[in-house]
Amino acid sequence: MQYLTGKLLVAMPGMMDPRFDRSVVFLCEHSEDGAMGLIVNKPTPEVDTHELLSQLGIEAEGAADALKVHFGGPVDHGRGFVLHSPDYSSNSATLQVTEGVGMTATLDILEDIATGRGPSRAILALGYSGWGPGQLESEFQANGWLVGEAEPEIVFHADAGAKWTAALKAMGVDAIALSSDAGHA
Repeated sequence: MQYLTGKLLVAMPGMMDPRFDRSVVFLCEHSEDGAMGLIVNKPTPEVDTHELLSQLGIEAEGAADALKVHFGGPVDHGRGFVLHSPDYSSNSATLQVTEGVGMTATLDILEDIATGRGPSRAILALGYSGWGPGQLESEFQANGWLVGEAEPEIVFHADAGAKWTAALKAMGVDAIALSSDAGHA
């Protein structure tokens, strides 16, 4: 079995779960025990970054203005994760998923971002996307996802609305040519 940690999942048209419609998911972990990832192209305009930081007791300076809160997935909405560039590490709390993307889920990264000492590029996600053993593989067989390389330029692209098309283009796939029907030989 090929594990896909550090790859992008790109939702196919016709994705049955509307929460994942046109989603781009960065896989932080994939093993025989299941998978965990963060949706990187669904900002949540109803959650204000400064208000969220204030609720956490973090005084935000202008450095936090660029940090957008994203819907990371349908599991555990009260939990936050930060995907970030490799120029930041929080002692043993940072998981370096790929050469270009790390993940930190502790408050110190938010404090560092708020004071201008954080990573140069970051996405804050509330909640995550999770799959039990074999569940993601079943979704592949049902034509739910394409898998591509997680280029940092796509993961951290400023225009969240362009990430789905950009991820497909990086795979050499034209969105117009995609079909929601699965073929079986």
